[in-house]
Amino acid sequence: MKILVVGAGATGGYFGARLAQAGEDVTFLVRPRRAAALRERGLRITGLGEEEVLTPRLVTAEQLSDTYDLVLLSVKATALDGALDDIAPAVGPTTAIVPLLNGMAHLSRLNDRFGEKAVLGGVAKIITTLNAEGDIVRLAPVASLTIGEQQGGTSRRVEAIAAVLADAGIDTHQPQDILAAMWSKWVFISTLAGLTCLMRGTVGDVRAVPGGRAFVTALLAECAAVAAAAGHPVREKELDAVAAMLTTEGSPLTASLYRDVTQGAPTEAEQVFGDLTDRARGLSVDTPLLGLVTLNLRVHEHRTVTAG
Repeated sequence: MKILVVGAGATGGYFGARLAQAGEDVTFLVRPRRAAALRERGLRITGLGEEEVLTPRLVTAEQLSDTYDLVLLSVKATALDGALDDIAPAVGPTTAIVPLLNGMAHLSRLNDRFGEKAVLGGVAKIITTLNAEGDIVRLAPVASLTIGEQQGGTSRRVEAIAAVLADAGIDTHQPQDILAAMWSKWVFISTLAGLTCLMRGTVGDVRAVPGGRAFVTALLAECAAVAAAAGHPVREKELDAVAAMLTTEGSPLTASLYRDVTQGAPTEAEQVFGDLTDRARGLSVDTPLLGLVTLNLRVHEHRTVTAG
């Protein structure tokens, strides 16, 4: 299977590296600056006691001409517009695009550009970051991919892609309802990012103070209410697991969006929170805490724009 991984950051870089290490035909589509860094240092994965270096096959947008069987789209939602143009030469009649972005808005954008048949649903669960040198640092063992047809159910191409991922040692899932899985991830990431960004601390920091646990519970309930109103309720068992994770004493867990905020970088505020609050409003779901998080992050975005 000829695979194009769009982005070699903390998510795409990790999963692409695992596929390349398994002998798959993998090419990374990256920006010139990232390409230069990867050629100099290699694609490095560190953390959790491992230290691996891979010499990746790289291509930049102006060099891209071949079509691919599979495109793993792993860019920040804020970079989606540019990515759509960049990957166009790689998408042929039988290409499958698996987006690994947060939120849901990217699906309609991809469907409009390449046709719904070409686009699968996808969920990445991984806790990684890039350090100052651009190396991928694993912060926790979790690393899984979930894929499926937007219309639900499975298909031969999903099974074929899942087999390639599994053969590379990637924890892979094929749910009957990928949209429900995407909504479930959205509920989780919104709660985690919301509480850590608004409170400017880790899960453990929030849990340690009076009212912290109640805040997490209330924010999770708002996020879950939007998903349920949209027709994709998150199972009670999953909500309980999220609540337990996000109220763990001493937990150092934060969201990547929080790390962007603390570094003064632009965030996916609109794609994660702006879109979610807009949908809540359209579905007549009251979300005061989500609204507060959204306002807080919009102030941050305004500061980054004016500072830049």
